[in-house]
Amino acid sequence: MAERVCGGSRGKSIRCRAAVCRRPSEPLVIEEIIVAPPMPREVRIRVISTSVCHSDILFWRIKDFAAAMFPRILGHEAVGVVESVGEDVNESSRTAPFMPRYGTSRFTDLNGEAIYHFLSVSSFSEYTVVDIAHVTKIDSGIPLSKAAGLLGCGVSTGFGAACRTANVEPGSTVAIFGLGSVGLAVAEGARLCGATRIISVDVNEDKFEVGKKFGLTDFAKAANSENKSASESIIEMTDGGADYCFECVGMASLVQEAYACCRKGWGKTIVLGVDKPGSQVIISSSDILTTGKSLTGVIFGGLKPKSDIPILLNRYINKELQLDEFVTHEVTFENINKAFDLLIEGKSLRCVICMNDQFAGCSPTIKGQIKNKTVCSDQHSERRETTLSLWLPWMRSCQVETEGTLFDAELLSLASQVSHL
Repeated sequence: MAERVCGGSRGKSIRCRAAVCRRPSEPLVIEEIIVAPPMPREVRIRVISTSVCHSDILFWRIKDFAAAMFPRILGHEAVGVVESVGEDVNESSRTAPFMPRYGTSRFTDLNGEAIYHFLSVSSFSEYTVVDIAHVTKIDSGIPLSKAAGLLGCGVSTGFGAACRTANVEPGSTVAIFGLGSVGLAVAEGARLCGATRIISVDVNEDKFEVGKKFGLTDFAKAANSENKSASESIIEMTDGGADYCFECVGMASLVQEAYACCRKGWGKTIVLGVDKPGSQVIISSSDILTTGKSLTGVIFGGLKPKSDIPILLNRYINKELQLDEFVTHEVTFENINKAFDLLIEGKSLRCVICMNDQFAGCSPTIKGQIKNKTVCSDQHSERRETTLSLWLPWMRSCQVETEGTLFDAELLSLASQVSHL
């Protein structure tokens, strides 16, 4: 029998909630499912927070291709805690999941029907099973930030494409097609690599203002008032083309636009966007041979998750890499369909979904106590020596203590600051 809670559940099936996609383009249905125990070299993870990526939406909409498998549990950007492990697992802790080696699902509904995995992560479930080859251990000293899960796909893909795949050089010019979270992560990576000009292309000019904090310097509308194409505008702006072009939308036509405005002789065009199955890019063979430009696709930014994600997390902790700025909205698990709506309508970069009531709204209840000791007092004021001890539920065995002399108003101010940690 499946356990409803995780206590004593190792080696047993777990009964939990998941947001199941029953039919393409229909709202996800939150229902109870059964999650089997992990097989050898697999881990079962309690998901703490997850987020919606454009790839989730693409496969949510697919109807007529082999990739259209339903019912399915989507989601592939997440952070969580290992609940149990299968045999032959020798590394486990808090995780940022990213394909089963057995080709079978660990999910069934209450009627015994199998539910398909998605990218072998399926993080839109309170518990999921992931192959250890695609789990990255996070050092226990790093807080379980709601933004950390973004390194499971979007931010790592964009950042890695700029820093690893393209290897953007200092002083270079970069053009980015599409200002979603992946495109802005490319900008962040290009900025840290020292690019002096980062040109953005999008149908929504308002996104340029958001992107300035990630390093964007110029904006080219997808089709300007003079009916010039974006590639023609960029060639004019750069007097010949950009050194590096990134397609971050998932449209074959934009791949061709990006390649067209890539500088002849040494320019690189990197494709990150996922187009619908069957889409084709048409480039003449003479262009490929005589222009000296290169065109390449990239998965996960060319990064190696087990070694590179910890490096990115350290850069985030050291305030070199922006992650929190990508989180524009937060919802509870029950409102996961709202996260889909926000991304489809272009209103969010990343919407973080908190998986249980403890993290509802991603603003957890802070438990703790304030101990006061009167040092001296008179008729006008009272001076206190205060110790503040807190337990922050998204951290692991973390306690913050502050000692000092505070008045009542200062205690209220401190409590307000702590509530936003």
